[in-house]
Amino acid sequence: MNGLRISGDRVYLELRAVPGASRTELAGFRDGRLRVRIAAAPEDGKANRELTAFFAKLLDCPKKELVLERGEKSRQKTLSFPRSREPQWNRIFAGLEAP
Repeated sequence: MNGLRISGDRVYLELRAVPGASRTELAGFRDGRLRVRIAAAPEDGKANRELTAFFAKLLDCPKKELVLERGEKSRQKTLSFPRSREPQWNRIFAGLEAP
């Protein structure tokens, strides 16, 4: 899948955050990254916390299993999660179309 890389026991997801949305949701793929609209302002780490909480819920895992690898202060981010969550990823994102 575009924007997804597996290395060892981690899955790395390349995404583009769009903060300030009315609700947090997946918004498809663009330029090789998953777009995620985030219902939080990009200040004081609020959008990053919302992003992590959103993916923890989607992947049915504790927030501590998710790591924001890159992009703490950028819209271009890399989020990682345990490879053991790959079945949840496949089920949830099967309907998203990659360009």
